[in-house]
Amino acid sequence: MNTIKGSWVALVTPFLHDGKIDFAAFEKLVAMHLAARTDGIVICGTTGESATLCFEEKKALMQAVKKQTAGQIAIMFGTGSNDTQATCELTAKAAELGADAVLVVTPYYNKPPQEGLKQHFKAVAAATKLPVVLYNVPGRTGCNMTADTTLELAETSNIIAVKEASGNLDQAMEIIRRAPQGFALLSGEDALNLPILACGGVGTISVTANVAPKLMKQFNDAALSADWNTARAIHFKLLDLHHGLFVETNPLPTKAALANRGLMNDFARLPLCQPSPKTRELMQKMAAGLE
Repeated sequence: MNTIKGSWVALVTPFLHDGKIDFAAFEKLVAMHLAARTDGIVICGTTGESATLCFEEKKALMQAVKKQTAGQIAIMFGTGSNDTQATCELTAKAAELGADAVLVVTPYYNKPPQEGLKQHFKAVAAATKLPVVLYNVPGRTGCNMTADTTLELAETSNIIAVKEASGNLDQAMEIIRRAPQGFALLSGEDALNLPILACGGVGTISVTANVAPKLMKQFNDAALSADWNTARAIHFKLLDLHHGLFVETNPLPTKAALANRGLMNDFARLPLCQPSPKTRELMQKMAAGLE
C-alpha cells in the first residue's frame, strides 16, 4: 500500500452493557462497509474509543476484522497514544496483527512542541515498515501540528499521508500545495470534505461514513473523478449530518444513529456515556432517507 485514497470509515467500537466489546455488532458494521464498497476501515481510532481500549482488545478487533474481510478491504490500525515508547511498541506489532497501515495521532495531554512532534513521529515510523498516516486533531489533543512540521515529516519514506482534522482549511491547503510527490492529505473534518478534496485532498477518513457509507463512497468517487456537480450535491445532502454527528462528543451521536437502525447498542466506555434522548431523536430525523 503505497497510496491511501478514497472513502475510509473511522469505525466505532460497539460495546455491551457490561463494557465488553460486542463482536457480533462489530461484524454487522464491517459487513455493511463491505457491501457499501468502502475503500478502507480505520479501527481503534478516536471514533473507536481507542483511549479506553487495552492492547488485548485492540488485538482482538484487528484479528476479527482481518478474518471477516479476508483481504477484501484495506485496514488501518490506530496505534497512537501520548507515550512515544508505547506507540512505537504497538506500531511494531501492527503488521503481524494484519494491519495494512497505521494511523498515529499527535500525542494528547502532553502538548509537545513542534520539535517533539517531529521526534515522536520519526521514532514511530522507524518502528515499522508499514505506511504511516499522521493524524492531526487539535480539538482532541490540545496540540496542533503545523504545516511545516507535517511537510518535514513527509520526507520520511514510510510516512505517506496525513489525516488533517484541524478544521483549518488554510493549513490543509498549505500542506497540499507543498507536499512532496507521494504524500497525500485526507480530510478528517467531514464538513470540509468538499473544499479539501477540491483543493487536492485524496480522500476522507470519516465519521459520517459510519452512518452513510454508500453516500460517502459515492462522494469520494465523484470527487476523485472530478465530477464536481455530483460531489457537491452529495456533500450538501450530508452537510447537516456532518454537523449533527458532533452535537455531543464523538462517537455518541454516531452510536445513536447506528442503534436507531438496530445495528448495535449505543453504549460507550466511561468517561463517555450513552447519548442523550435528544441526540437519539435528532439522529433518527437526520439519518432518515440517507441510505
